[in-house]
Amino acid sequence: MKFKIDKFVLSIITIVGIAYFFPQWGSSQSEIPLDTISDIGISLIFLFYGLKLSPQKIKSGLKNWKLHLLVQTATFLIFPLLVLFFRPFLQTEEQELLWLAFFFLAALPSTVSSSVVMVSMAKGNVPAAIFNASISGIIGIVLTPIWMGLFVQEAQSGFQFTEIYIKLVFQIILPVVVGLSLQRFLGGMVQKYGSQLALFDKAIILLIIYKSFARSFEEQIFSTVSILDLMIIGVAVLGLFVLAYLLTGFVAEKLRFNTEDQITAQYCGTKKSLVHGTVFSKILFGKMATLGVILLPLMIYHAFQILVISVLATKRGNR
Repeated sequence: MKFKIDKFVLSIITIVGIAYFFPQWGSSQSEIPLDTISDIGISLIFLFYGLKLSPQKIKSGLKNWKLHLLVQTATFLIFPLLVLFFRPFLQTEEQELLWLAFFFLAALPSTVSSSVVMVSMAKGNVPAAIFNASISGIIGIVLTPIWMGLFVQEAQSGFQFTEIYIKLVFQIILPVVVGLSLQRFLGGMVQKYGSQLALFDKAIILLIIYKSFARSFEEQIFSTVSILDLMIIGVAVLGLFVLAYLLTGFVAEKLRFNTEDQITAQYCGTKKSLVHGTVFSKILFGKMATLGVILLPLMIYHAFQILVISVLATKRGNR
């Protein structure tokens, strides 16, 4: 079996390299208005997200409520609790920062496109995957900032949670609502140009990643992160995924889900959205020079989930 590295993962590695060699483009003194461009891009991403959501499909998808409840519980409760368990063992500021980065990863919603694709490859319950991946993004707009608000204030002086939510409303929630209201008029067009819009989403994500890492490299934040630290982060990411995957599968088995629903529960319940992660990080941690470190576990997890789930999906699809 041949392994193919995801092109977007390669793009992320490339953009981090560009940020390392050319951090001046993303500095606060740069004449290029990257913050303004990314702010507009974020609003457009969630406008298109609202246009893609079908109220009829969401309504019809409510029937399999046990499966949906398990997926959302795994995404927004099991994941954060697994990371929260390790908080009492923190001893240094560097450990607290890395823990915050993992907690941010754990609090994120599930990704949409790859979840549906992987469930389809494994011959799982595709309609349920579409429903859960879509609704997860909406729930995450509310729950992820609430989870992070419990701990971000300790890590970021001058953090104003009211200001954060106002920005969240205008930059994310309002565009989603506008998109939903226009869905019956423009939904077909969005589906038609889905591949082009996906490229736009990825371009904005890469822009935010560049800006985040350029600032971190400029402030020499990564000087405290060694190769050993990266290996430990990789192992921790692997352990977090395995624990969540096994727990979700165990609960699905106890609930006597059929094979298709169990696949959907495990694949959707263990995915984390890089789109929401980069967007939320800019809003929640935009003033922190350590933003690159915050995004590090998420980017490693993104690459890892694509690789592992694709292998598992191929194996299950051949059953």
